Amino acid sequence: MRKRGKRYEEIAAKVDFEKIYEADQAISLLKETATAKFDETVEMHFRLGVDSRHADQQVRGAVVLPHGTGREVKVIVFAQGPKADEAKEAGADYVGGEDLVQKITGENWLDFDVVIASPDMMGMVGPLGRVLGPHGLMPNPRAGTVTNDIKQAVEESKAGKIEYRLDRQNIIHCPIGKASFTEEQLLDNFNALLDAIIKAKPSGAKGTYIRSLHITSTMGPGIKVDPKL
Repeated sequence: MRKRGKRYEEIAAKVDFEKIYEADQAISLLKETATAKFDETVEMHFRLGVDSRHADQQVRGAVVLPHGTGREVKVIVFAQGPKADEAKEAGADYVGGEDLVQKITGENWLDFDVVIASPDMMGMVGPLGRVLGPHGLMPNPRAGTVTNDIKQAVEESKAGKIEYRLDRQNIIHCPIGKASFTEEQLLDNFNALLDAIIKAKPSGAKGTYIRSLHITSTMGPGIKVDPKL
């Protein structure tokens, strides 16, 4: 078993790992234990009672966090003509078509956080799935990143829209802000993501849907939270 550092042991001693905390208590405790010398990211981790191997039990979507994630989001858009102009006006960092495809494939360029595409560009973007897919960057209609409303998609991404998706272990990991956020801001973002995950419950899910929910900071211990189902 890997030995933890002295700092971690000290902050972990403040957490009762057998206890399931109320959301506001957990967030208050998280801020108390986020003592690194940088602004730690706060994340939520859901273990769901679904089976990602079945198509009717997939959980995927997106939600706009009320207070954003606390980090600058770089957005690229595959669009042409008026849609390209719309993307630039909305604040997209890079807009293009074949030139972006060549940059990604030729230079292994992945210096961006969100990829948006108009539907007519998906024939060009599709082959990038082998590059973008493993990084969770492939545009998807369910996440609102394949759309004709380019302006709204870019603005929401810049404002703090995050995508959530089930991994192979039936877990969802999502950032909800920074340790420097106020407790109220973190609680608002916590509730926004929790509500979205609950609403995304697939019809094929049986038994307990959210089996466990933890929040954690980058360098801190996981804190178990009551999802209030």
